[in-house]
Amino acid sequence: MVSSRVRRRRLVVGIAGGLVLTLLVGLGALALRLQGNISSEAIAAPTSTASAAAALDAPDPAMNILLLGSDSRDLAVGDYGEDTGTKRSDAMVLVHVSAGNTRAEAVQIPRDTLTDLSMCTDSGRGLPDDYGMVNGALNYGAACSVAAVQSMSGVQIDHFIELDFSGFQTIVNAMDGLAVCLPDDMEDPYSNLALPAGAQIIDGTQALALARTRHAVGDGSDISRLGNQQMVMSAIVQRALSAEVLTRPDRLIRFLDAVTSSLTVDTALANLASLTSLAHRMSQVPTASITFLTMPWTEAPSDENRVVPSEDAAVVFASLAADTPVPIAGAAEADPVAPVEPVRVEAVSVLNGSQTDGVATTTAGQLTALGYVVASIGDAETDTPTTVLLARDSDAARATAASLAQELGITIVISGEPDADAEDVVLIIGDDFASLGAPAPAAQAPVEVESRSAAADLCAR
Repeated sequence: MVSSRVRRRRLVVGIAGGLVLTLLVGLGALALRLQGNISSEAIAAPTSTASAAAALDAPDPAMNILLLGSDSRDLAVGDYGEDTGTKRSDAMVLVHVSAGNTRAEAVQIPRDTLTDLSMCTDSGRGLPDDYGMVNGALNYGAACSVAAVQSMSGVQIDHFIELDFSGFQTIVNAMDGLAVCLPDDMEDPYSNLALPAGAQIIDGTQALALARTRHAVGDGSDISRLGNQQMVMSAIVQRALSAEVLTRPDRLIRFLDAVTSSLTVDTALANLASLTSLAHRMSQVPTASITFLTMPWTEAPSDENRVVPSEDAAVVFASLAADTPVPIAGAAEADPVAPVEPVRVEAVSVLNGSQTDGVATTTAGQLTALGYVVASIGDAETDTPTTVLLARDSDAARATAASLAQELGITIVISGEPDADAEDVVLIIGDDFASLGAPAPAAQAPVEVESRSAAADLCAR
């Protein structure tokens, strides 16, 4: 059953979506203005299964997005130092949205991470050194940042979104500030931060200072500030999805104008339809299922002041690549909101779309052993890729599709209404199933990592 809070949230989001469409249709000039705001930069075309699914117009495959916070000083507002003509990624977050929008993980990559930069192709700004800090790749273009993170993580990146200091401030101010809660007073003259302890509303300048401060936390390193960034990101999610923003036309228009004018995105995202689709997908993810976590790291052998991904980082990245939840030690105890268990429909139909006899029967037996009820076994047209079809697009059917993807160890394309007489969920086995359809690997031991649910109480330590 879907909780009343989730239903209310979806109702608010649905009303807001309708309001946005009405505004854009009724105010053509506004739509043109928002479209004209968007800046873009090309990256290499993704080749992942998720991207192939998107090319077939299948809704909601798994998706990976690289968020880049630029430290460029070429700004219209603010005093952040002299513009030297360079820019680096002051913050870098790899966001994974699961197939069916059941969860999202946002992995913060420390800017001091050393990695191979040789995968970058010439973006017109020259090529970086072969090995160096990952944050320096942005100086040669977003495509270099994407290539560096793909090479380091093994996760195929579908899109990027870049935001500079003044853009971050503008977006926060368009929401009339963020609600945060600090355990102690925080002061840092280097980032112009001066905030008292306790719950409070902060503006864009204060939010940026809180996210950037290093000297007010821990040992003053880049790693120390990542916890504050998790709190700020949680506050942004909670505020952006709140009724105070979504149901206020004045605030919502300011927010949309600020977002579109502040971002640089890849060319595939550089239109209102694509950005709206992405926003809609994120709005479907339960807030309690959005997890912020820091990439597990260890001291770099070549430099004690730099870091490299640890063995636990490989577990995190492998989970993202396989579209399975990241196993986080203590996550269930730390999360104040109980995780939502997948709801399985009563029946799954299994069809053989491969050229191998007996595959559907074998798979049906595996599904039964996993606790599913198999309603029927049959044949589909050959040369069909392994796919999950939804005859009725319900919450339960989507949960079942996501559960199948995880338990069978495959990436599943969710498509719409194959047959009015079919069961809610139909699993078609294709010739690709031999390589993709092996049982999921044994569960990895939970990783020790700093993490936070987007639904967590902002005052909770």
